[in-house]
Amino acid sequence: MKLSRRALLASIPAATLLPQRSFADDLSQVTLRVATFRGADQTLLRTTGLDDFPYKVVFSEFNSGNLIARAIDADAIDLGAWSEIPMVFAASSGARVAVAATLEGPTTNQAVLVPTRSPLKSFSDLRGKRVGYIRSTTTQYFLLKMLARHNMTLADITPVALGMSEGLTALKSGSLDAWATYGYAIEILEADNSARILESAEDILSGHYFIGINPQHLGDTGFKTASADYINRLGKAYSQLNADKPRWARAVAPDVHVPEPLVLSYLNHMNRAYHTRPWKPSDIATASEVAHTLGGAGALPPNPNLASVFTPALSSLLNG
Repeated sequence: MKLSRRALLASIPAATLLPQRSFADDLSQVTLRVATFRGADQTLLRTTGLDDFPYKVVFSEFNSGNLIARAIDADAIDLGAWSEIPMVFAASSGARVAVAATLEGPTTNQAVLVPTRSPLKSFSDLRGKRVGYIRSTTTQYFLLKMLARHNMTLADITPVALGMSEGLTALKSGSLDAWATYGYAIEILEADNSARILESAEDILSGHYFIGINPQHLGDTGFKTASADYINRLGKAYSQLNADKPRWARAVAPDVHVPEPLVLSYLNHMNRAYHTRPWKPSDIATASEVAHTLGGAGALPPNPNLASVFTPALSSLLNG
């Protein structure tokens, strides 16, 4: 169900809903309202000591990129990251969001799981089965791609859109036959012998994540300077922690409530390091493939104008 702008604003912590302001060149007068996932930006910057910002940062925690895109559209957030999938949904809906940079990342730890004792042996065995996924995320996209690989469509399964916690509960309780998911959930379910990977999405996803920015403030020099500095700091934090996975795991484990050995296993199995950089035209091309797939399944209008969402406003200020 699509939330109204008023309802969305009401669902976001009051601390993020700062009054309208005019950004000044003096960065001490700038406030960035930044979206973070649990164990992500805020944790990484704090761990590496890179949170000594010359501007004010107000973090708000989200659990999916599509909510971050909607919060930027509602002028409740200034900066946040998401995969290609929330971006193409935002672009197709005419949302007031812009892509300022690319965060390259791993494609591992994204897969379709089945209960460990499930009789299902191959993806084709999912015909007629209840398959969960997380709407407007990578799972919706790679599920469609997997179905196509096996000459199947959504009509061949019973798709069930669920949030992360609901999907985890549903798979463990037996109310789902399979679950398309990502992240630490896979490590947790494999570790307690609750589930196994039926098919991995490792070779389906591009590994491109986008850093979205609030286009309503791009006319302010202070806002642009602070935003670029923030992205560069995030890139530096990732660079340090990519080289020290045990430190990364120690920092993240308490925040995500996952045992440190499982976090370290997750980090050690990443097939690519995280890296921030200015976006490139090829990023639009890979996002267009996502849009084509989702459009073909009727999940969004055909041929959204993705290029219009990408802004060069910060490109000359970014490292990488």
